Formats: sequence, structure tokens, C-alpha cells
Amino acid sequence: MLALTLMGCKGPALQENQDTMNVPETPEYTLDENIGMMLLVGFRGTEVDSTKNPEIITALRDYHVGSVILFDYDVPTKTRGRNINAVDQVGILCHELRLISPNLLIGIDQEGGNVSRLSSRYGFPSIMSAQKSAAQGLDTVRDCAELTANLLNSCGINLNFAPVADVNINPSCPVIGGMGRAFSSDPEMVTQCCKIWVSEQQKYGVVSCMKHFPGHGSSKGDTHKGLVDVTDTWQRCELEPYRNLPSANMMVMTAHVINRKLDPSGLPASLSPKITSYLRDTLGYDGVIVTDDLAMGAIVQQYSFEKAVRMAVLAGADLLCLSNNGGTYDVNMVPRAVKVIMQMVADGDVTEERISQSASRIRSCGRK
Repeated sequence: MLALTLMGCKGPALQENQDTMNVPETPEYTLDENIGMMLLVGFRGTEVDSTKNPEIITALRDYHVGSVILFDYDVPTKTRGRNINAVDQVGILCHELRLISPNLLIGIDQEGGNVSRLSSRYGFPSIMSAQKSAAQGLDTVRDCAELTANLLNSCGINLNFAPVADVNINPSCPVIGGMGRAFSSDPEMVTQCCKIWVSEQQKYGVVSCMKHFPGHGSSKGDTHKGLVDVTDTWQRCELEPYRNLPSANMMVMTAHVINRKLDPSGLPASLSPKITSYLRDTLGYDGVIVTDDLAMGAIVQQYSFEKAVRMAVLAGADLLCLSNNGGTYDVNMVPRAVKVIMQMVADGDVTEERISQSASRIRSCGRK
């Protein structure tokens, strides 16, 4: 493996591996392959080992899973080191994953500040939060975005669930403003900062994911813990960062918030056809839509795993975030999800064409 200049990460840098991200002009994929492409999967292990974590090998090889997400903290066991424990180790892990699936999207939450899976405790550089960087000006925002993108690229990570596009309507929001994750209370400033992050990450071959549509910055609660209704606090200006988005080389994550101003039924945005349609038809976005983690309290307290998967697909999500990092760890999570979607196709609830369309959007991410 190549020695990398930044932080000593090992494993081929993303730009050196860019050709593997290219997709043939007229590819033919099976239904199984397309369903696998719609799954973003979390797993345990700091290495790929057939005796320690065979489920991730099976997910990539047999179920054609197209994306994984790395965490440093394992919620079920309340221990650190789930996928990350050292600088060199992360690069090696990404290399091992791509030996199984060369075109794999490897994702992470690396926003800076409090949400940094690659943190200084493991030897990575500290990067300031969105709020702090924006307070120092756009040049500082750009510096932080470039440092992050370079770091991820050097480790072989090509999908970052950042930038946060939430407008800081409620500075006391326990999961956004209170953690310094929002750039600003000014939607125009948020928009400028997000554009900088998307641009800088694209330069390094890292796909951006803006979150949390249609806005989590006005909330009073935390969707990790349970249902959050923003109907009375949400402001239309929270949509501004999502206007005129490019469709290529990026994703948008839908939140688990209830917003009856956009969907009177009270469904969480991640499971709402109306809110997905608003993003697609009203705002004109045709890129990848990914759900927030379906293992979060707002979902698992209300719906079974199978029901949540089914509703997310029916809502129009392209990519389902299955972190396997909630209350329990399920080695059979991937086959369970695949079974649900296969049955939906068999029952005529969703067409193979729709599945293929979502898979195609995801495969397009990362292409120059």
C-alpha cells in the first residue's frame, strides 16, 4: 500500500483510485445489485476479518451493498473504537473494504467540532466547528473544508455527511445550535458556507451530503431520542440552502422531524412522500436523497425495522441509512432490508424501474 503524506494514513488515496469510481455508459445491473446499492450500512470492526465481522463481507460480496458508514463510538456497547482507533488503521480498513467492493462509497460524519469521527483522540487534526469557522469568516470556512476534504481523501473516505445546512433558528437546540453544528442564523451565510464545503470536497473526490432537510435548526428536541415536531418553530428560510443545488456529486439527507407545514399528515420528513416531492418538484433537486439514520429514536420508537424500510422507499428515498448503531446490533440487518424491498417489488408496491433509478443516482456520485 502507498504511504500517504497527510497524517500517515495508509491505503490508496481517493484521487489515485478515481478510475474505479467510473461507471460504464450503459451498465446493466440486476435487481439484487440495485437494491444493494440503496443500502448505506454500518458494521463493527477496525479491520475486515472473516471470523470477526463476516456480516460486512457478506453484505458487500453477496448483497451488493454500495455504501458503508464508519463510526468511532459503538452505541449498543457504549465503547469507542467501533471502526476507528488510529490514523493508519482507518486507511487500511478502507483499503480492505475496497478489495471486496472497488466502487464502494465509504461515508463518515466529519463536520468538525463536536461531530468529528476522526478526532484528535485517535491522532487526527482538530477542525473547528461550523459555528466557530463561520464566525471567523468565509476564508476560515474554506480552510476547514479543504483540511477536512484532504484528510478524508488521504484515508480513502469518499462520502462526508457534511456540511450541515441547518439555519441556527434556535441556538439552544440540543442537537444543532447547542452543539455549534450550524454555520449561522443567517440563511444566506449558511448557503455560502455550504457551497464552499461542497466545492472543496468535490476537488478531493469527496461526495458531500447536506443535512437535515427541510430544517432541524429550529427544533427544541433531538431526533436521536424520539419524535421531534418543528411545525410551530420552523421557518421557511430554512429551505434557502437547498435552493439551486447541483444534482451531481452530492446528496441531501432528510431529517426525522415532523413538519406539518410541508406535510399535514405528521409523517417524519424521512418517511414523507410529500416532503420528498417538495425537494424534488418544488426545489428541483434530482440528486441522491438519503434518510437520516433509521436506527434513531424518532423512528425505532414508532416503527418496526421492516416498516421503516418500507416507508422510506415509498417516500422516495434513494439511499437508506442503516447504521446498525442504535439500541442493538443485528448481524442479519442487510438480508432483512433486502427481503423487504424484494417483497415490495414482488407485490407491485414499487417498480424495478424506480429501484434502478435510485441506484443510478447513487452510482453517479463521485464521477467527474
